[in-house]
Amino acid sequence: MVQNTIEKIEERIWTNSSLTSNNKTELLDLLAKLKPEIAKLSEAHSEHAESIAGFVERSAHEATRQEKNPTLLKIAADGLSASVKGFESSHPQLVETVSYLANALANIGL
Repeated sequence: MVQNTIEKIEERIWTNSSLTSNNKTELLDLLAKLKPEIAKLSEAHSEHAESIAGFVERSAHEATRQEKNPTLLKIAADGLSASVKGFESSHPQLVETVSYLANALANIGL
């Protein structure tokens, strides 16, 4: 289920006409890094992995909307950041990737 969510996000990015090619490349690269990390987490903590994927999806949705709502983007990005709290020692690469992704989405949503 988590992988399906990420694939939907990738499709949304590919088909979004408001994103520059640099934005698309950056986001798709980050999602490619996120996939194996979230798969590892999913093996032991499937509900946490689903939460992270859900917040990635919400954040991507808010950042790529035609009519941006900064408040909703901030809420989604804050939720995304909070979703990986507590995994810093056990999954540091996941936390780092999610942090980069949250920043990239926030910057796009400006």
